[in-house]
Amino acid sequence: MKNAMTTHARSASLGLALLLCMSAASAQMYKWVDANGKTHFTDTPPPAAAKTAPIKAGAGGSVATSFPYALADAVARNPVTLYTTDACTACDNGRALLRRKGIPFTEKTVTTKADQEKLKELGAGERLPILMVGRSKSGGFAASIWESALSLASYPERSMLPSTYQYPSPTSLAPRPSNPDQEAVRVAAAAAEAEAARKKALEPEPAFKF
Repeated sequence: MKNAMTTHARSASLGLALLLCMSAASAQMYKWVDANGKTHFTDTPPPAAAKTAPIKAGAGGSVATSFPYALADAVARNPVTLYTTDACTACDNGRALLRRKGIPFTEKTVTTKADQEKLKELGAGERLPILMVGRSKSGGFAASIWESALSLASYPERSMLPSTYQYPSPTSLAPRPSNPDQEAVRVAAAAAEAEAARKKALEPEPAFKF
C-alpha cells in the first residue's frame, strides 16, 4: 500500500512538472519600457503605464510577432547573424540548418570590396559562412559546432517559430550610399544659375571708349 502511494505521488509530481514546463514553453515574451526609459523583457504583462513594443521577429524580421518565452529570451540575449556570399554551398547549408531549427536570424551578404573591408573591421574572420550567436562566432560551416553554439545560447532544440513568421531578406554588410535625390540636385542647379544671372545683371556696363 505504501509503495502504491509513493508511486502515485511520484506520478503526480512528474505530471505537475510536465505541466509547468508546457506552460513555460507556451508563455509569451513582453517587451516594455519603464518610466526611466529602461527596456524590459518579461514573461508577464507589463504595467498599465508602461510603453509596450512588439518584438520584431528575427531581430529585423518583416513580421512583428510574439515568440514563445524560451525563443524570445534567446533572441533577446543572443541574436543570431549569418554572414554569407554568392555561389557558396556551405552558406546554403548553414542557412538551411538555421531555418530547419527555427532560428530567427539576420543575414548579411559579403560580395563587394566594401563588404570585405567591413567584415575585417568587425573582426569576424574571413572564412564564410560566419555564424554569430551573441558574441560567439564560428567561421565555416560545421553542423555540430553550429548546433552546439545555438544550444549554449539556450535556443530551443526544435522550431518554435509562429506560422506567421517571415525571414527577413538578406542585406549587404556595407550597403552603398543611396543616390542623391535628382529633384534636389535639379533645384540646386537652377538656383545657382539664377544667382549667377542676378549677379551678372548687377554688374556695371563698361565705360565707352574711343
